[in-house]
Amino acid sequence: MDKVLYDLMDWAGIEEIVYSEAANPERLLGPHMTEEGLVIQAFIPRAAGVTVKLTAGGKKYPMEQQDEAGYFAVRIPRKSMAKYTLVITWDTGAEEEIHDPYAFASQYTEDEKKKFAAGTYYDVYEKMGAHPMEIDGVSGVFFSVWAPCAMRVSVVGNFNSWDGRRHQMKRQGDSGIFELFIPGVQSGEIYKYEIKTHRGEPMLKADPYANYAELRPNNASIVWNTNQFAWTDDDWMAKRAKTDSKDLPMSIYELHLGSWIRKELAVDENGQEVVGSEFYNYREIAPRLAEYVKKMGYTHVELMPVMEHPLDASWGYQVTGYYAPTSRYGTPDDFMYFMNYMHEQGISVILDWVPAHFPRDSYGMACFDGTCVYEHQDPRQGSHPHWGTLIYNYGRPQVCNFLIANALFWAEKYHADGIRMDAVASMLYLDYGKNEGEWIPNIYGGHENLEAVEFLKHLNSVFKKREKGAVLIAEESTAWPQVTGDVKDGSLGFDYKWNMGWMNDFTGYMQYDPYFRSHHYGELTFSMLYAYSEDFILVFSHDEVVHGKASMLLKMPGETYEDKAANLRAAYGFMYGHPGRKLLFMGQEFGQISEWNENEELPWDILEYPLHKNMQNYVKALNEFYTSHPALYQKDFEPEGFEWINCTSANDDIVVFLRKTDKPEETLLFVCNFAPVEHESFGVGVPFHGKYKEIFNSDASAFGGSGKGNPRVKTSKAEECDERPESIVIDVPPMSVTVFSCTPAAAKKAASTRTTAKKSTKSVKSTAEKAEKAEQTETAKATKATKTTKATRAAKTVKSVKEKAAEKVESVVAPVTEEKKTETKPIEGVKKVVEAVAPAAEGKAKAEAKVEASAKAESEKEKPVVKVEAEPKPEEKPAEVAAVKAETKPEETKPVAKKPARGNRARAKKNLKKHTKKNK
Repeated sequence: MDKVLYDLMDWAGIEEIVYSEAANPERLLGPHMTEEGLVIQAFIPRAAGVTVKLTAGGKKYPMEQQDEAGYFAVRIPRKSMAKYTLVITWDTGAEEEIHDPYAFASQYTEDEKKKFAAGTYYDVYEKMGAHPMEIDGVSGVFFSVWAPCAMRVSVVGNFNSWDGRRHQMKRQGDSGIFELFIPGVQSGEIYKYEIKTHRGEPMLKADPYANYAELRPNNASIVWNTNQFAWTDDDWMAKRAKTDSKDLPMSIYELHLGSWIRKELAVDENGQEVVGSEFYNYREIAPRLAEYVKKMGYTHVELMPVMEHPLDASWGYQVTGYYAPTSRYGTPDDFMYFMNYMHEQGISVILDWVPAHFPRDSYGMACFDGTCVYEHQDPRQGSHPHWGTLIYNYGRPQVCNFLIANALFWAEKYHADGIRMDAVASMLYLDYGKNEGEWIPNIYGGHENLEAVEFLKHLNSVFKKREKGAVLIAEESTAWPQVTGDVKDGSLGFDYKWNMGWMNDFTGYMQYDPYFRSHHYGELTFSMLYAYSEDFILVFSHDEVVHGKASMLLKMPGETYEDKAANLRAAYGFMYGHPGRKLLFMGQEFGQISEWNENEELPWDILEYPLHKNMQNYVKALNEFYTSHPALYQKDFEPEGFEWINCTSANDDIVVFLRKTDKPEETLLFVCNFAPVEHESFGVGVPFHGKYKEIFNSDASAFGGSGKGNPRVKTSKAEECDERPESIVIDVPPMSVTVFSCTPAAAKKAASTRTTAKKSTKSVKSTAEKAEKAEQTETAKATKATKTTKATRAAKTVKSVKEKAAEKVESVVAPVTEEKKTETKPIEGVKKVVEAVAPAAEGKAKAEAKVEASAKAESEKEKPVVKVEAEPKPEEKPAEVAAVKAETKPEETKPVAKKPARGNRARAKKNLKKHTKKNK
């Protein structure tokens, strides 16, 4: 034995390595320059002999065994470092040449470690986990993990016979980071971390940062290169970065990949079930899903969690592999193909993500290094008693860094167009789902989780800066203020929030028998009181069709499926008309009867039946209608985009409202009837004078409805209804949502007032007649407005005004007669003179008759008429008045306008009671 080498040995350190308790094995292992030469040490259990082979020249130096456990060392007489390999002779006689893992320097910079400690190393996923790479011309895999309280961490796998003594990792100071580059390991290798706790107990853990994992029930991590896929969606990503999602329609199709379509479970030659054979691959799902989504008119798909999870029944909401797409449907590259394909087809993809809690599985993040690394130690802070999961410790910067980087990871590595955060309410409240004594108040004595609030603001602000065009959505079910908006304004920073309140209220309203809905009318209209407090998405999600809640179709009242379908069509129609983006869970678009089951494929075969095919066609038509009408999405989050016409017809179960843009011609009128009763000749107030055409009807025969509706265009009349001066009378189909386009009436062109002197006599005649008619019109209005003035007083007043008007007319006639070729000038003030009649001519029907008789006598005396222009009112635009022929009789006063009928309410009530009795 080399005496010098023997004296250089650190026997205490060697024992630490042999017993695999070294946090810094590189202190001894690998090459080290000394005054006596280059000393190389290696710990390779089960090796019979090891030789150092210099790369330059190939000279070999046999290593001396310093410990029978497999510890070897050699001193090479030289004064500089040299590259080398280790030639190992195993106890089986086999020989293998490897690169020494401890011959490579650390891959972390001091700045990176500081950023991680501060929670701001946003692309830490480029270092943490397992990354195939090449260092100094040597290919291998760089492993890195955070285990701050571990005594020792080793990488184990098939490449080292799962021996935790072989590849003990190097701890990076007090950062808690362990790292090691292992040459020769390739993509596809399975691995875990063997962690020895401070109590000296070893345990195997999956990599929290792993990019791939084994298919359940196996749970090892898998090495994968996430940089090898060739993306072709550059145009999509560039366009997305320049687009504001608030300017575009958003109709989301929520789905679970494992049950949207599903195969029969295969068996092998031994009759054993082939695990995972029931699932389609990401690449198989992509074209089928894209075709269906485009056919149905959706703009987005939202995938229930695709992150790796052990339990199918959790639907992906109990995640163990946050950085790994689940292997149920293929590899990471397969999922990249899925995302790329959807983008090529013009479909945005939103991913569900769970930053609120994680499962207790022993191989996962729970008690990761023997201590509570990711969760709180105190169960009052660190566990959900009802869910059986653990709560993240948001007060720890490295934990926040793990989650923030993960959200960015899915947007950057997989081009996700949005992240929907699950269970945000459970993050915001310390007492969420807990009884008294099961939680600890914050420093101010409140129940708000201040650390979670700061985490969400931090995440959202960083995400928006880095991922242009991608959206953040919160599933938050409480009244926490300012969930959406800019963090600078004090909000949490989300782009959208699920409107759980609307979903609960409206679903509850629709579940009542129509006869009793009038007593719950407020649940239908209440949402508009807070509709603009947040930027909402209206949802009928997976949570509403499981655990005994029934499918959307079976939630609806009705004796037959047809009755239920009519209710559901009305519900969907109201949803698409209500302000807010839209989301519908898979299967509900064609009226699935059974509840959703994650272990079964959707019942596509029921589309053979007209009821379900009609429902599917209806949702398709709704999406097409929604995306083609800007009024339904442009001002979703502005009060100016919505206006109630009628929100008080509780007895009729009817609401009427407008959806608007800045262009009046894009206005839509919604009439929603939630009773199975038709209303004929139903009056509806309208926003302006114009034409109103029915352009959508949920009760159309094409959708399985009665076919009732309004085939003809309606022109509004000046008849007051719903406190509006203009109205239309329509047929309201039973249990329906009808939509009308609103086209303002075009302004009439005024006729020219120019005339020659030869026609001056007739022009003078028309002037007096026009003044006379104006007086009669104003008199009629005055008669309707007031009923207190005496008839005799009104008659005298009118006669007096008439005499003044005649004097003004005669003052114009004279110069016109003398100068025959001179054009007539408008008589100014005639309009004002006529208007003076209104406040004076008040009285009942008797006074009105006397006024008409007086006006008739005056008109007989004043035959000459001149064509004039009436002086416009200050608020009106000047318009030339067309000439009219003289008549011997004055125009009769129009009768007072009456409100149109609201329909036969008595008959409607009778039919409704009859319908309810029949159901009972």
